[in-house]
Amino acid sequence: MTGAHAGGRRPLAARVLRAVERGGLIPRGGRVLAALSGGPDSVALSALLADAAGGGGFALAGLLHVNHQLRGSAAEADEDFCRGLAAALDVPIRVERVDVAGLARADGLSIEHAGHRARYAVFERVAGEERADRVATGHTQDDLAETVLLRLIRGAGPGGLAGIRPRAGRIVRPLLGVTRRELREHLAARGLAYREDDSNRDLRVIRNRVRHRLLPLLQREFSPSIVAALAREAAIARTDADWIDGVANQRAASVVTYREGAVAVDVAAIRAQPLAVARRIARAALERASGRGRVGFDHVERLLDLAAGPASEPGGADFPGSRAERRGAHIVLRPAAGREGRRPAAGDGFEYRLDVPGEVAVPEAGLAIAAEPAETTPAPLRARGSVVAVAAAGLTPPLTVRSWRAGDVFRPLGLGGRKKLQDFFVDRKVARGARGTIPLVADRRRGIVWVVGHAPAEDFRVTGGTAGVLILRSRKLGGLG
Repeated sequence: MTGAHAGGRRPLAARVLRAVERGGLIPRGGRVLAALSGGPDSVALSALLADAAGGGGFALAGLLHVNHQLRGSAAEADEDFCRGLAAALDVPIRVERVDVAGLARADGLSIEHAGHRARYAVFERVAGEERADRVATGHTQDDLAETVLLRLIRGAGPGGLAGIRPRAGRIVRPLLGVTRRELREHLAARGLAYREDDSNRDLRVIRNRVRHRLLPLLQREFSPSIVAALAREAAIARTDADWIDGVANQRAASVVTYREGAVAVDVAAIRAQPLAVARRIARAALERASGRGRVGFDHVERLLDLAAGPASEPGGADFPGSRAERRGAHIVLRPAAGREGRRPAAGDGFEYRLDVPGEVAVPEAGLAIAAEPAETTPAPLRARGSVVAVAAAGLTPPLTVRSWRAGDVFRPLGLGGRKKLQDFFVDRKVARGARGTIPLVADRRRGIVWVVGHAPAEDFRVTGGTAGVLILRSRKLGGLG
């Protein structure tokens, strides 16, 4: 076999290219970096993208290796191997070194978590520096199945069971429809070597126990095709979660309001929502009040229980990073003592490139921002919602998604004059500590286009005579995208 699966499936290279095209993973004429660890999956990814580049309508900008500096001479050997592979494939390579152990100690994280966070931060930074549209990683169908099982064990709803997304901002995963076995067969057929990381067999790591114990047990005792079955479940959960999230984002505008240093939840309005929608709105309110990226199921249920109680019993509850108080028709959430009024540090600003069409992850805000041309404006759209339409004429892609800067001004939709963004935030009762994390979509010549979640600029108002429309969307980031 030369990259084809027994049973007459299409050659592996053709399947991967089809996944790229069907999923819109890499824009036509775009540039992609391949993340290369030296392991078999990333080696196969690099070789497949090198083969497909050009004829697939995109360019392989190079390989990107992150040396975590954790395994001494083995890490150095991995780096040397990756440089050799780049030379063999005749593509450039970028090597970045990160002291992951030091980051883990400084931030109080596990080595695994610190490594994941550092790796994706490097991906985003280097993609910008190399003017790459995408960074491709070698996640496989087996990785997807393992992630679904891990989240099922820990307890997750449809969003969590969606597993690893094919695309999250600049990050794309073209191999999610391919198994590890198929990739190893492909490497053997081509005579391509790879490195083995002994830490992947450390059974103290829960993912490794799922990989080496749980999945083989399920395959042996219950279903030989369990990996494919779990991948199908993830695809179903992903589409369901995306639809419910869209509904929740629309309805949140009539349920939640933001005041100076607080988040107010309308009790009657959240009670009126279907439970799946109410849970998402409650979780978003808790995350906004606390500044935390993740809120547990039990916390969401406690907030909904507080809303379900009679108004005559005011009550309150403490949550991680916030405090909730029932006040008549509303529940008011405020940051816990010591968090209110916290300002981002001077170096905490962010700036990302947003292609049109395209999507970019903004981890500082916990959001992904997307831009897509349209012939007409979908209805209904709310100025303060997660989707807005703006006039495309006069915009010069790529756009920028960035944080607030001192001196920023714009014309909010419906207002005649220009306003300092700081004054706009005060009028909207946005807490000082939250202002630096609100993404701004901006045009390099004409300034701010959209204050995400709050208002588009009057300069880009869509009217009956508007010829071209650009749809801007924000969605919540979660897990592996």
